[in-house]
Amino acid sequence: MSWFKTSITGEEPQPYIEPESTPRVKDPVIPDRMVIDKAANRPFLAYKAYRDKQQKAHNEWLERQKIRQEKIARGEEVGPEEKDPTEPKEVGIGGLLKFLLYFVVFGALAGKLLTGSYTWNYENRLTQLKSYMPTDQRLFSESTLAKFDGSVPGKPIYLAIDGDVFDVTNGKAYQPGGSYHHFAGVDAARAYGTGCFKTHRTHDLRGLTEAELRGVNHWKEFYANHAEYKKVGRVSHRPINPASPLPEPCKPPKEKKNNEKVSEEKQDNESKVKGRTVHEEL
Repeated sequence: MSWFKTSITGEEPQPYIEPESTPRVKDPVIPDRMVIDKAANRPFLAYKAYRDKQQKAHNEWLERQKIRQEKIARGEEVGPEEKDPTEPKEVGIGGLLKFLLYFVVFGALAGKLLTGSYTWNYENRLTQLKSYMPTDQRLFSESTLAKFDGSVPGKPIYLAIDGDVFDVTNGKAYQPGGSYHHFAGVDAARAYGTGCFKTHRTHDLRGLTEAELRGVNHWKEFYANHAEYKKVGRVSHRPINPASPLPEPCKPPKEKKNNEKVSEEKQDNESKVKGRTVHEEL
């Protein structure tokens, strides 16, 4: 509180004098000078001691190297050359791999502690390593996709549904002359929902009912999960003009009795029956 006393009385505070009994050591920089061995000075003193130790080890190594060179000059046998013990060690591949291992382990444990998941709740992306690996999938144009319709012997047969391209070469129904050959080489997504296999060979899904759209998604999942078919890429379609007319239905709409609308449940049932029939043929 000397500053408080000074502000009141105006007297200068007495300078602090370190007691003679305080331990002192040699100043590592200025010769013939002693410095107080207090906590604030210890890091600098320890560093100076470390540097002195390193310099001593280096000088001893130089001396051994000198003796070794003299033995070589006299033709005497010497052992393998000794490395400088004070030379900084470079981090090699082993050290880098060790660091990465520690980093991954620490990150996983931290994720388990903070989020309850070793992968920080990113299971869908981190555990599916296939999504990070190079694939053989490609982007098709409509004209390129049309070349894989089975007309060329030995060439695979591809079909597309809602933009996804699948290899269906193993399916007999898609071979030339097969019952579903008209699906080969084209994105006939609309036909999967409406059942108009010959006239709706288009990717245009405008105007479809919810039940018909569910039918398209059903068949898309069917090909994606099939044991013998695999996805090989995507097809790039030309933009559809919104002002263009919708594809005509393949069958005229039935007359409605008593002016009642057909319920959504009935449409779903018809779609399921149609799906089971196509499944059996496929």
